[in-house]
Amino acid sequence: MTRGVDHRPVLEAVVLAAGSARRFGGGKLVAQFAGGALLDGALAAAFAAPVRSVTVVTGADAPAVEAAARAFGERTGNAERLRVVHASDHAEGMAASLRAGIASLRLDVAGAFVFLGDMPRVPHAVLEPLAELIAQRHAAAAPVFQGRRGHPAVFARALFPDLTALSGDHGARAILDRVSPPLVEAPDDGVLFDVDAPGDLAAG
Repeated sequence: MTRGVDHRPVLEAVVLAAGSARRFGGGKLVAQFAGGALLDGALAAAFAAPVRSVTVVTGADAPAVEAAARAFGERTGNAERLRVVHASDHAEGMAASLRAGIASLRLDVAGAFVFLGDMPRVPHAVLEPLAELIAQRHAAAAPVFQGRRGHPAVFARALFPDLTALSGDHGARAILDRVSPPLVEAPDDGVLFDVDAPGDLAAG
Protein backbone atom coordinates (compact mmCIF):
# COMPACT_ATOMS: atom_id res chain seq x y z
CA MET A 1 0.00 0.00 0.00
CA THR A 2 1.44 3.33 -1.06
CA ARG A 3 2.06 5.65 1.88
CA GLY A 4 2.79 9.37 2.08
CA VAL A 5 5.48 11.15 4.02
CA ASP A 6 3.45 10.76 7.24
CA HIS A 7 3.37 6.99 6.63
CA ARG A 8 -0.36 6.97 5.96
CA PRO A 9 -1.80 5.63 2.71
CA VAL A 10 -2.03 8.19 -0.09
CA LEU A 11 -5.72 8.86 -0.63
CA GLU A 12 -7.59 10.97 -3.16
CA ALA A 13 -11.12 12.37 -3.27
CA VAL A 14 -13.51 12.14 -6.21
CA VAL A 15 -16.57 14.38 -6.32
CA LEU A 16 -19.28 13.17 -8.68
CA ALA A 17 -20.82 16.24 -10.30
CA ALA A 18 -21.86 15.04 -13.75
CA GLY A 19 -25.61 14.48 -13.42
CA SER A 20 -28.23 16.31 -15.46
CA ALA A 21 -30.45 16.99 -12.40
CA ARG A 22 -33.66 16.41 -14.34
CA ARG A 23 -35.79 16.21 -11.20
CA PHE A 24 -34.36 19.52 -10.04
CA GLY A 25 -34.90 21.21 -13.39
CA GLY A 26 -31.20 21.56 -14.24
CA GLY A 27 -28.42 23.66 -12.78
CA LYS A 28 -28.66 21.96 -9.38
CA LEU A 29 -25.01 21.98 -8.35
CA VAL A 30 -24.62 25.71 -8.98
CA ALA A 31 -27.92 26.62 -7.27
CA GLN A 32 -27.59 28.88 -4.24
CA PHE A 33 -27.19 27.05 -0.95
CA ALA A 34 -25.91 28.36 2.38
CA GLY A 35 -24.41 31.47 0.82
CA GLY A 36 -22.65 29.76 -2.06
CA ALA A 37 -23.16 27.10 -4.70
CA LEU A 38 -24.65 23.76 -3.65
CA LEU A 39 -21.45 22.08 -4.86
CA ASP A 40 -19.41 24.05 -2.31
CA GLY A 41 -20.53 21.84 0.57
CA ALA A 42 -19.27 18.66 -1.07
CA LEU A 43 -16.03 20.37 -2.05
CA ALA A 44 -15.48 21.64 1.49
CA ALA A 45 -15.82 18.10 2.84
CA ALA A 46 -13.61 16.64 0.12
CA PHE A 47 -10.80 19.12 0.81
CA ALA A 48 -11.19 18.52 4.56
CA ALA A 49 -10.53 14.82 4.05
CA PRO A 50 -6.94 13.54 4.41
CA VAL A 51 -6.40 13.44 0.65
CA ARG A 52 -3.72 14.62 -1.74
CA SER A 53 -6.11 16.12 -4.28
CA VAL A 54 -9.78 16.45 -5.15
CA THR A 55 -11.06 15.41 -8.58
CA VAL A 56 -14.39 16.86 -9.71
CA VAL A 57 -16.10 14.86 -12.44
CA THR A 58 -18.22 17.04 -14.72
CA GLY A 59 -20.84 16.04 -17.24
CA ALA A 60 -24.19 17.55 -18.17
CA ASP A 61 -23.52 21.08 -16.94
CA ALA A 62 -19.75 20.97 -17.35
CA PRO A 63 -18.82 24.65 -17.91
CA ALA A 64 -20.87 25.96 -14.98
CA VAL A 65 -19.84 23.15 -12.63
CA GLU A 66 -16.17 23.50 -13.49
CA ALA A 67 -16.35 27.26 -13.01
CA ALA A 68 -17.98 26.81 -9.60
CA ALA A 69 -15.39 24.24 -8.56
CA ARG A 70 -12.45 26.39 -9.65
CA ALA A 71 -13.93 29.45 -7.94
CA PHE A 72 -14.21 27.45 -4.71
CA GLY A 73 -10.64 26.25 -5.08
CA GLU A 74 -9.33 29.78 -5.57
CA ARG A 75 -11.42 31.18 -2.74
CA THR A 76 -10.27 28.56 -0.25
CA GLY A 77 -6.62 28.32 -1.28
CA ASN A 78 -7.07 24.85 -2.74
CA ALA A 79 -6.69 25.62 -6.43
CA GLU A 80 -3.51 23.56 -6.77
CA ARG A 81 -5.17 20.51 -5.21
CA LEU A 82 -8.19 20.63 -7.53
CA ARG A 83 -8.46 18.45 -10.64
CA VAL A 84 -11.37 18.45 -13.09
CA VAL A 85 -12.15 15.57 -15.45
CA HIS A 86 -15.06 15.29 -17.86
CA ALA A 87 -17.16 12.15 -18.24
CA SER A 88 -18.03 12.26 -21.92
CA ASP A 89 -20.49 9.39 -21.48
CA HIS A 90 -22.20 10.99 -18.48
CA ALA A 91 -25.66 10.46 -19.99
CA GLU A 92 -25.30 6.77 -19.12
CA GLY A 93 -25.69 7.60 -15.44
CA MET A 94 -23.72 7.67 -12.22
CA ALA A 95 -21.49 4.74 -13.15
CA ALA A 96 -20.00 6.72 -16.02
CA SER A 97 -18.85 9.57 -13.78
CA LEU A 98 -17.55 7.14 -11.18
CA ARG A 99 -15.55 5.29 -13.84
CA ALA A 100 -14.09 8.53 -15.18
CA GLY A 101 -13.10 9.77 -11.75
CA ILE A 102 -11.46 6.56 -10.57
CA ALA A 103 -9.70 5.91 -13.89
CA SER A 104 -8.14 9.39 -13.78
CA LEU A 105 -6.32 8.80 -10.49
CA ARG A 106 -2.56 8.35 -10.33
CA LEU A 107 -1.19 4.84 -10.04
CA ASP A 108 0.39 5.45 -6.64
CA VAL A 109 -2.91 6.11 -4.86
CA ALA A 110 -3.93 3.64 -2.15
CA GLY A 111 -7.61 4.53 -2.06
CA ALA A 112 -10.25 7.12 -2.84
CA PHE A 113 -13.14 8.86 -1.13
CA VAL A 114 -16.23 9.19 -3.32
CA PHE A 115 -18.36 12.25 -2.57
CA LEU A 116 -21.65 13.17 -4.24
CA GLY A 117 -21.87 16.76 -5.43
CA ASP A 118 -25.45 17.19 -4.20
CA MET A 119 -24.66 16.22 -0.60
CA PRO A 120 -23.60 19.52 1.00
CA ARG A 121 -23.69 18.67 4.71
CA VAL A 122 -21.26 15.78 5.14
CA PRO A 123 -19.89 16.08 8.71
CA HIS A 124 -16.12 16.44 8.56
CA ALA A 125 -15.79 14.40 11.75
CA VAL A 126 -16.25 11.13 9.84
CA LEU A 127 -13.42 11.72 7.37
CA GLU A 128 -10.35 10.84 9.43
CA PRO A 129 -11.94 7.69 10.91
CA LEU A 130 -12.88 6.53 7.41
CA ALA A 131 -9.33 7.06 6.18
CA GLU A 132 -7.98 5.18 9.18
CA LEU A 133 -10.00 2.11 8.24
CA ILE A 134 -8.30 2.06 4.83
CA ALA A 135 -4.94 2.40 6.60
CA GLN A 136 -5.96 -0.71 8.56
CA ARG A 137 -6.29 -2.50 5.21
CA HIS A 138 -10.05 -2.70 4.98
CA ALA A 139 -11.32 -2.83 1.39
CA ALA A 140 -13.80 -0.01 1.99
CA ALA A 141 -15.49 2.02 4.71
CA ALA A 142 -18.59 4.17 4.99
CA PRO A 143 -20.43 6.35 7.53
CA VAL A 144 -23.71 5.38 9.14
CA PHE A 145 -26.43 7.39 10.87
CA GLN A 146 -29.27 5.81 12.81
CA GLY A 147 -28.65 2.49 11.12
CA ARG A 148 -28.56 3.85 7.56
CA ARG A 149 -25.33 3.71 5.59
CA GLY A 150 -24.44 7.03 3.99
CA HIS A 151 -21.80 8.95 2.08
CA PRO A 152 -18.96 9.42 1.43
CA ALA A 153 -17.63 5.92 1.05
CA VAL A 154 -13.90 5.32 0.75
CA PHE A 155 -12.47 2.48 -1.32
CA ALA A 156 -9.06 0.84 -1.25
CA ARG A 157 -7.28 0.48 -4.58
CA ALA A 158 -8.09 -3.24 -4.65
CA LEU A 159 -11.70 -2.29 -5.44
CA PHE A 160 -10.88 0.15 -8.26
CA PRO A 161 -11.39 -2.53 -10.96
CA ASP A 162 -14.86 -3.18 -9.56
CA LEU A 163 -15.65 0.53 -9.60
CA THR A 164 -14.46 1.01 -13.19
CA ALA A 165 -16.52 -2.02 -14.29
CA LEU A 166 -19.81 -0.48 -13.15
CA SER A 167 -22.39 0.48 -15.77
CA GLY A 168 -25.73 2.24 -15.98
CA ASP A 169 -27.25 4.63 -13.49
CA HIS A 170 -25.83 2.83 -10.49
CA GLY A 171 -23.27 3.83 -7.94
CA ALA A 172 -21.17 1.56 -5.77
CA ARG A 173 -23.93 0.32 -3.47
CA ALA A 174 -23.71 -3.27 -4.73
CA ILE A 175 -19.96 -3.31 -4.16
CA LEU A 176 -20.40 -2.03 -0.61
CA ASP A 177 -23.13 -4.58 0.04
CA ARG A 178 -20.78 -7.33 -1.11
CA VAL A 179 -17.77 -6.35 0.97
CA SER A 180 -19.76 -5.33 4.10
CA PRO A 181 -17.41 -2.48 5.05
CA PRO A 182 -16.86 -1.30 8.60
CA LEU A 183 -19.03 1.71 9.41
CA VAL A 184 -18.21 4.98 11.14
CA GLU A 185 -21.02 6.46 13.24
CA ALA A 186 -21.83 9.97 12.01
CA PRO A 187 -22.76 12.80 14.39
CA ASP A 188 -25.70 13.95 12.27
CA ASP A 189 -27.75 13.15 9.17
CA GLY A 190 -25.42 15.02 6.82
CA VAL A 191 -24.20 11.65 5.56
CA LEU A 192 -27.74 10.99 4.30
CA PHE A 193 -28.99 14.43 3.25
CA ASP A 194 -29.00 15.19 -0.46
CA VAL A 195 -30.76 17.71 -2.67
CA ASP A 196 -33.12 16.28 -5.27
CA ALA A 197 -35.67 19.08 -5.73
CA PRO A 198 -35.54 22.87 -5.27
CA GLY A 199 -37.52 22.55 -2.05
CA ASP A 200 -34.67 20.55 -0.52
CA LEU A 201 -32.41 23.61 -0.59
CA ALA A 202 -34.39 25.19 2.24
CA ALA A 203 -34.31 21.94 4.23
CA GLY A 204 -30.53 22.09 4.38
